[in-house]
Amino acid sequence: MCQHCDRGFPNLHGVRFDRRSLLKSAAAGVVTIGLPFAEAAHAAPDTTVPATTFKGTHGTGFCNSAYFISHMLQLAKNDGVTLQFVNTPTNADAVTFFATGQVDVSVLPYTSFLALHGAGAPVKIVGGGGIQGCTVIAQPGLDTPAKLKGKTLGTFQLDTLEVLPYDWMKMHGLSFKDIQVRYLGSTPEQVEAFKAGAIDIAGVIEPYATALLNDVKGSVLLSDGLDIYGPQYTDCVLAARTELIEKNPDGVTALIKAMLHGQYLFESEREKMLSELVGPYYKLSLENARIGATKQPPKVDQRAQTDFILTRVQSVIEMGYLKQAPSKDAIDWRLLEAAIKDSPDVYSKLEYKSA
Repeated sequence: MCQHCDRGFPNLHGVRFDRRSLLKSAAAGVVTIGLPFAEAAHAAPDTTVPATTFKGTHGTGFCNSAYFISHMLQLAKNDGVTLQFVNTPTNADAVTFFATGQVDVSVLPYTSFLALHGAGAPVKIVGGGGIQGCTVIAQPGLDTPAKLKGKTLGTFQLDTLEVLPYDWMKMHGLSFKDIQVRYLGSTPEQVEAFKAGAIDIAGVIEPYATALLNDVKGSVLLSDGLDIYGPQYTDCVLAARTELIEKNPDGVTALIKAMLHGQYLFESEREKMLSELVGPYYKLSLENARIGATKQPPKVDQRAQTDFILTRVQSVIEMGYLKQAPSKDAIDWRLLEAAIKDSPDVYSKLEYKSA
């Protein structure tokens, strides 16, 4: 039984996907974030290129690390693009803001993107975010599928963190009818609920999965997604509004170039990057961040995951979020390919890239 609450995934029926359609109640909770303190030391030098500001939303996991580094260091500034984050009260609000054009770009779960695209939102995937790092964690003692019956799962609606538990339970002969599903608003809320024993099972993103396993002694890792999806499965993607792609392709290319650079810095200077990301972007200990960082690497070039994104939707359809699988026009890799062409030195050094 699912406990649908007002913090769940937005009801897309009848939504006007334009800038005037957002509910005032959601807008009241928005905070626009400029540059954190780390930017002062690392900002790209001023240039004469006319500045364009892209507003964006994001998630909380390490799948956002290249995106966060791009923002922290403003790596697209030399190409005339400033990235400005709009923080929203809940994960669902972040998706809603992107769907209705309150922001230009977003790093979000590919499952959330597919729901938006399927509902007619003018958005396209233009790059990758991160791979792997989705987990299903249970309270101590809940170490077999049979013990989960009647227990409560805390997750986020139409997130990869909802789909993974669904797929894992299906693989083990269970369904959501066998448990209670509680939709939460944010990762901090989920973490506190698990620590307090208010939920028995959680679909958790890295690095917070590592933190929970370390902080809640005896907690059980039921799945890290690799057992179901295999290595390098997609979690988050970079998506942009179609109008932005059409009007400012060079700006979107600049953002993707910045994220490729951000991925390179995360791979080559991880300790330095983590020391600056923890606090402003990740609310956990540096020790837990170090462990979690190895489990959800950034991967901006996810062209090799195209089939996964487009075909791993049967569960999403079964859950009632989609009527049919998306067509290939949901993804546009052209600007990613332009960014790679413009960044040969950086791209050649990346650990994770398409073959």
